[in-house]
Amino acid sequence: MTKKLVALVAIAWTTAGVDFAAQQTWTGIVSDSLCNSSHMKMAQSLFPPLEDPACVLACVDGGGKFVFMDKGETALQIANQDFADLKKFPGVRVTLTGELKGDVITITKIEPAPKS
Repeated sequence: MTKKLVALVAIAWTTAGVDFAAQQTWTGIVSDSLCNSSHMKMAQSLFPPLEDPACVLACVDGGGKFVFMDKGETALQIANQDFADLKKFPGVRVTLTGELKGDVITITKIEPAPKS
């Protein structure tokens, strides 16, 4: 009976096309879609200039989206923009855990990156 139940569950998952994406971890910076990796232009246009964390929050409040900048200059989109810890770590290095599908991350955890 148990073997039949396990087999039925396995068949159901297979035929339903369930995607089991693995959790991954990255280190990078939480930024915004308006500035991406450089807040210099925005900082120079305001007086007094905004620091990176304040710039990220101002850009998101102004219609931008949170993005994740990993090693390169490529901004990875963040699917769950309402993830609470995004506003705790704007413009700083973090270790982010989640699922990556294409260039979109669904975050499950954010914590400060270890100092190197």
